[in-house]
Amino acid sequence: MVVRVMATGVFDLLHPGHLYFLTEARKLGDELVVVVARDQTARRLKHEPYVPETLRREMVEALKPVDRAILGSTTDIYESVVHEKPNIIALGYNQVWNETEVVRECARRGVPVTVARINRRPYDDLATRRIVERIVERHAKEARP
Repeated sequence: MVVRVMATGVFDLLHPGHLYFLTEARKLGDELVVVVARDQTARRLKHEPYVPETLRREMVEALKPVDRAILGSTTDIYESVVHEKPNIIALGYNQVWNETEVVRECARRGVPVTVARINRRPYDDLATRRIVERIVERHAKEARP
């Protein structure tokens, strides 16, 4: 039996923390399917994406730990779970989903899963938001006379 792992995220401006999360998620099974958030979902949950959804999906799929990357649903976050039928859902340390609720909802939809929380990444200072802040700060310093 192939153990399918599913990971999700926006994956805007790929950085070492993303690679760490996906590498750790891949270690949980035989196949890693990554659901990349749609642009409108990214706007609702985080921010306006810098990179369009189709390119973010292509970039994630090109990463070595990833077997397949798909775009998520714009209306139902569990649609991808029902379609892909993972055995394990990997959540990042800072993702807001409640593990018990995810397990319960997946079971209700006929997809029994285990949820694994990936520990804090060692590259937290390189998160997308912090990278952008550093760029803006550097630009402001260089723009001063």
